[in-house]
Amino acid sequence: MTGVAATRDDVNRCIAYHSEVAAAMTRERTALESALIPVTAYILISGVECYRRYPELIRAISSVASPEELGAAGRRPGSQIDAVHLWSIANIPLVGRQVMAPFGLLEPDSDLETMATILDFWSRAASAFRADGHRQAWDAGLTVPRYPADVVEAMVGASEPLDDPGRASLRRLSGTLASFLFLLYFDTRSGYQDTGPYPLPDGRVLMVRDFNRFGPGHFQWSHGVCDDLGHADLAVAFVLDGVSVTVDDWGTSRTDPTDYLAHTVAAGVFDTTGGELRPVPPAEWAGVAAAAKDAQRRLYRLIAAMDRGRKIDAGAYVYFTFLRPFAETAGIADDLDWSIPRDSGELYDVLSGIESVPEVSTDDPLPYYWPVGGDPTAAAPT
Repeated sequence: MTGVAATRDDVNRCIAYHSEVAAAMTRERTALESALIPVTAYILISGVECYRRYPELIRAISSVASPEELGAAGRRPGSQIDAVHLWSIANIPLVGRQVMAPFGLLEPDSDLETMATILDFWSRAASAFRADGHRQAWDAGLTVPRYPADVVEAMVGASEPLDDPGRASLRRLSGTLASFLFLLYFDTRSGYQDTGPYPLPDGRVLMVRDFNRFGPGHFQWSHGVCDDLGHADLAVAFVLDGVSVTVDDWGTSRTDPTDYLAHTVAAGVFDTTGGELRPVPPAEWAGVAAAAKDAQRRLYRLIAAMDRGRKIDAGAYVYFTFLRPFAETAGIADDLDWSIPRDSGELYDVLSGIESVPEVSTDDPLPYYWPVGGDPTAAAPT
């Protein structure tokens, strides 16, 4: 596929591919409902915004840096060009199409151009990000080989042997940061994810967990909450012995045995701000965890005080800005319009009232994502 020059068959093959993978992944995930945040409503609104606005943003970004350059940039520590963001920039606009189709809001010609632009950018960037001949973990036995050999070697070389107190400290740090970033990113895992497995020469395996952008940043609600954390980007290296690992494009790892920390023989925590690996000594892990826990308390109070509309707009902003790391790497993020809501106006009131959507059925005769040129009146929101 090459941008708007792609044929309808090219685009529909790519949509069918995403449809199969997304449906299978969605059937395995936990429910989206949250007692605090209207997750379903903001995902649907963000989908419409992404569908309508991503082509223009992608053209602007690609005029400065190619998708291949941007994808390759994600292979360095500290970048938010990662598997989660790549999966999302393809799939969230596809969700938007499913929302718009029943309302008769898809125009076949512009739909083809829109999806060709988005999916071409995704395909080229994702291929360069993985650099293994695949575009997604699904195609490669659930592996995400984000980091090249030099980064893996540096992480393993700086990792220190763990005893039981060290494992307990690492468990608290990792668990606290995951809980905090899940809330900071409005009940999504887009701020942290696992990659790997990275086989090591001695038979052990490395799994890496990245925690990104949890200092004050473009999330308006991060200011005053994240000011005193001391770090904004951290990576945790788990050197595992006797553990098998799979990782999907949502950054979710599954290990056998399940308690991989009991089999973590060495670990390292690194500040990755600016793309460098700066070890954080084990003596500092407890302090980092305590600061994150305090920040999470402040954040929870802040979000709980928001009205429903503000929560929806904040969550939709998180999803819409999955494309922002690409613009930041290209150096033009501040020149682009990231405001939310903007282009979902005629659907905003309807979508903002939705609390949940039907579960994905294994025997549903309809495709998860509708093809270009199909009958949009038969489509149902995902």
